[in-house]
Amino acid sequence: MQSTASDLLHGVNPAIAALLLKDWALWGRRDQQEPPGDWATWLILAGRGWGKSRCLAETVRGWVMSGRYQRLALVARTAADVRDVIVEGESGILSVHRDDERPLWEPSKRRLTWPNGAIATTYSAEEPDQLRGPQHDAAIADELAAWDRGAETWANLKMGLRLGVKPRVVVATTPRPTALVRELIAAPDTLLTRGRTRDNSRNLAPGVVDALERRYGGTRLGRQELDGEVISDSAGALWQWGWIDAARVTEAPSSLRRVVVAIDPAVSSHEGSDETGIVVAGIGYDGRVYVLADASGRYRPEEWSRRALALYDQFSADEIIAEVNNGGDMVGSTIRVHRPNVNVRTVHATRGKTLRAEPIAALYERGLVSHVNAFPHLEDQLTTWDATTSKHSPDRLDALVWALTGLTDVAAPRVASEHTYDF
Repeated sequence: MQSTASDLLHGVNPAIAALLLKDWALWGRRDQQEPPGDWATWLILAGRGWGKSRCLAETVRGWVMSGRYQRLALVARTAADVRDVIVEGESGILSVHRDDERPLWEPSKRRLTWPNGAIATTYSAEEPDQLRGPQHDAAIADELAAWDRGAETWANLKMGLRLGVKPRVVVATTPRPTALVRELIAAPDTLLTRGRTRDNSRNLAPGVVDALERRYGGTRLGRQELDGEVISDSAGALWQWGWIDAARVTEAPSSLRRVVVAIDPAVSSHEGSDETGIVVAGIGYDGRVYVLADASGRYRPEEWSRRALALYDQFSADEIIAEVNNGGDMVGSTIRVHRPNVNVRTVHATRGKTLRAEPIAALYERGLVSHVNAFPHLEDQLTTWDATTSKHSPDRLDALVWALTGLTDVAAPRVASEHTYDF
């Protein structure tokens, strides 16, 4: 039976016990303590449940209470994540402080203020421009590998780290082989810590780690989510990370020759069902293809049709391309209920997925497709789907293939692959 910290302090004077319970140097593992050395970025690549959130919160507390840093940035994937996990979470900043040192939290101002005058401001990676202008002397970054606009957010954060003598940032994330993660690993001023879910098993529910390892051990998902490994290209996948990263850009040309919104509707929207793939892409006058948005998700028909129309307007698209294998006439009619005169082209998959995907993967290999910023979920599908072994039909990948097929087949003979294929 596992003993908790409270069990171990049973019988100790309550006031002393309260102090000891907040002593991170006593309770934190060695790999969770801020390491010595002349580093600028402490990168923690660890599995789920390793204690990343607690480590970030305790690092902030140590910085502030020692007086080392006074103007901090707290950055997470979304505004909800930074609030619910980093600040208010069970292992968040508010929970690790003693009552007499706890900061004042003002959610409307996105600000924490400590009794000693230190201030931390929260930011969302969904809004990188929030980090334009503000200056900080230290920062923490939570789940950076899942940031949709990671490169832009990270660049703005680093540019604002210009106060004090030695600005530092601690990044804690379950790893994905994104360009940004690989860039940080390779940086000479990065100190890297790796960890597994099992490292923190004494603080997790009994048996949960064993159960997870039985189910996912040895799989790509398990190696990434439990063992904290950065998994690169999958054998058999048509796409490679290197192709995507090499052509990635932060913005598309101001004027595009043609833009389409492609939809691969799911049969149902219940929990556990496939997602509806929704991808926006355009082709430039430079002959390159630009992937502009991935809005895929689990939606009811009226929801995905409204979302597709919103993207159609947002990107001034020329056409909506919708696969009708699963929905027949319903797909086009669902869209036209909300916009009778919208330009919709319905397509039917008469050839195998691999035959349709190969010419598009070839465009990536030739460096002719650029992702505008990062689309983690889409890119995971592209680089892990093995047509020879996978029984799953990847929705985001399908929508991407329809979008790029429509663009290169209709609008850009210069870019089109030597393969021929039918919708």
